[in-house]
Amino acid sequence: MANKRTLKHAINLVCDDLFTEAVAASLYGNDNNQENTEALLFSIIKTQSDFVCRVSHPEPGMAAHLYYKDLREKFSMQVSEIIDQINNL
Repeated sequence: MANKRTLKHAINLVCDDLFTEAVAASLYGNDNNQENTEALLFSIIKTQSDFVCRVSHPEPGMAAHLYYKDLREKFSMQVSEIIDQINNL
């Protein structure tokens, strides 16, 4: 595992890219459903905030390498769900 700063930076970069793609998809997509777009953008921001906070405060009683491995897997699953939502815009 890299250090916490690197992990936070990677999470921020991925979420920034997702936000940019969601905005572009909403502007240039065929269907213009404002409520779905706003909900998607809010979920990206909430995901970013949640995972960055979780990096700083590991779960007590759990080994560090297992905690961060689980964190990366859950983040990857969340990003995949958001990508699917962007594709459906």
